[in-house]
Amino acid sequence: MKTEKEKMLAGEPYMANDEVLSNERLMARILLKSFNDSAPDEPEHRADLLQELIGKSGKNFHIEPPFYCDYGYNIEAGDDVFFNFNCVVLDVTSVKIGSRVLCGPNVQIYTATHPMDAQTRGTMIESAKPITIGDDVWIGGSAVICPGVTIGSRSVIGAGAVVTKDIPDDVFAAGNPCKVIKKLK
Repeated sequence: MKTEKEKMLAGEPYMANDEVLSNERLMARILLKSFNDSAPDEPEHRADLLQELIGKSGKNFHIEPPFYCDYGYNIEAGDDVFFNFNCVVLDVTSVKIGSRVLCGPNVQIYTATHPMDAQTRGTMIESAKPITIGDDVWIGGSAVICPGVTIGSRSVIGAGAVVTKDIPDDVFAAGNPCKVIKKLK
């Protein structure tokens, strides 16, 4: 029989109030509090906290506080990744971010999803769908990346976009819902 964590990581319905998962979220929030309260002149301290929090990150991984996530260990980022102020990554399952990715302020990345049926939703059962962001992507401020989305390499997501479906390589996409506006050269 699978644990609730194993179900969560597999994208299967799981109990969000599971004791193990609740404790892991608490540990992430303790690290995030230290990170978010750190001084701008403490880059080594911030880097140490991120190394403890984030599952895997390449060189020059940078996040401007405040930053929020569920677990941290489900986030994988390549080299030269930058998150501006006030970003949220609900990493209930895998969030894979390529290299040279820029996230504007207030970018929201959500793997978590909930049942559409109100009665089921009230039982604390939820699930998740992984998100993949390719290399050389720029995500404009206040964009929302919904569960299960893949954003292709070298694409640009306009500010305020709500990305509900996959976006191919080499395009500018924007709007709510986000759609391809033009092919990039």
